[in-house]
Amino acid sequence: MSFRSNRRDWLVRTGALAAGGVFAPMALAAKPPAKKAAPKRPPAKAQPAPSAAPALAVAPMQFTRRVLANGMQVLAQPGGGGGSVAIQVWYRVGGKDDPVGRSGFAHLFEHLMFKSTRNMANEQFDRLTEDVGGQNNAFTADDVTAYIESVPSHHLDRILWAEAERMSNLNVDEGNFKSERAVVQEEFRQRVLANPYGRLFEAISPASWEVHPYRRGVIGSIEELDAASIDDVRAFHATFYRPDNAILIVNGDFDPAALDAAVDRYFAPLKTPASAIPRVTAVEPVRERSRTLNLTGPNVPLPAALMTWQGPAANSPDAAALQVVQGLLSGGESSRLNEALVYRQQAAQSAGFETRLNADSGALIAYAIAAGKRTPQSLVAPLMAELARLANQPISAAELDKVKTQLLTAALNGRQTSLGRGTSLGWAMINHNDPEAANRELSQLQAVTAADVQRVLRTHVIGKPAVTLFYTQEAK
Repeated sequence: MSFRSNRRDWLVRTGALAAGGVFAPMALAAKPPAKKAAPKRPPAKAQPAPSAAPALAVAPMQFTRRVLANGMQVLAQPGGGGGSVAIQVWYRVGGKDDPVGRSGFAHLFEHLMFKSTRNMANEQFDRLTEDVGGQNNAFTADDVTAYIESVPSHHLDRILWAEAERMSNLNVDEGNFKSERAVVQEEFRQRVLANPYGRLFEAISPASWEVHPYRRGVIGSIEELDAASIDDVRAFHATFYRPDNAILIVNGDFDPAALDAAVDRYFAPLKTPASAIPRVTAVEPVRERSRTLNLTGPNVPLPAALMTWQGPAANSPDAAALQVVQGLLSGGESSRLNEALVYRQQAAQSAGFETRLNADSGALIAYAIAAGKRTPQSLVAPLMAELARLANQPISAAELDKVKTQLLTAALNGRQTSLGRGTSLGWAMINHNDPEAANRELSQLQAVTAADVQRVLRTHVIGKPAVTLFYTQEAK
């Protein structure tokens, strides 16, 4: 996932990253490797396991949903803004929709949409938000590009005008294209080429998918962006930035009648193109065999191993249990992979597991970065041993309740803000095409049992074909 100007911290503070699942793939990988293995911890004394915690009754979010004649969807949730309002526009276009040979186009528009329009100057969108005490950001993922603002409530009308303006009247000219293409390419250099483990984690997508365009990743390619023409870029905007491909989400302190009037004034007149929106129809085949890939980088402090298995789509009944699997294996200092590989065995300086579920299909990823002079091959056995232990040995009620409570707390914390509530609705629309799915997520999470955890591991990981990446320093 790509964020405009790498302003991920703001999205965390406002709750935009707390709801809806995993948003920062392999975030632990950016942490520099430790110079020495962590000290051993004394074994914890066995404690009797308490019974499972009772389910927490969470009041469902209340919202309205309307569809304009031009196909644009509008979700509105008034209340709780404290004098501010959050506005989001989610477009159903992500990295998977990049044209063949033009990876990075969805990400490019994440930046281009902040440039000039017919009636706004370059960077004027920032002035409409930041200069009145508000904020803005955007992110691109495999299935979506979203634009996010938080402003004092009395500025809602002008932000809605500005969002409609850049949807319909963006200036996709040579100057804006070249300047933002350079920004995206520099982001690739910083996040992938300059990061010691950037090449490894950028290799997850092509290793996890062979047919589906998820295999191209989101951030883009320097070479393919260089090969793009201004006509390519204009065609992409005309194809995907249209009202019938957009979801407007407004949360916070606003008058519903005033919102409806502004939406009718600014968005309802926008025309829907006659051409259909092209949708990805590729289906990833079931992986039949395991394979191993060797990858090198110019500045790899310590070797690493990474394994990826095929996972289900985000709307799968297994999604909640897989989220708990991720929490058990890599949710914090006391997680299983950290305790086993980093503290007890001192085989790795960091280790993790990620559940990456997209709208069409998913990937399940385990990784470890070695501690000391170990080969990457030596990390596979301890990684698999911990996955097998979770899949086959009893899970205490105390451990399961702790992880479920952590996940539930994170989701509820995210929903304390207007922006976080809107984001949970956005992901529900992208992954389920149903905003009510945001209300079901919390009950589904609380319903996960130890048997569910073990079942989904056996279904998707244990004994299933994996692609294994070994990452080492390139020869000098």
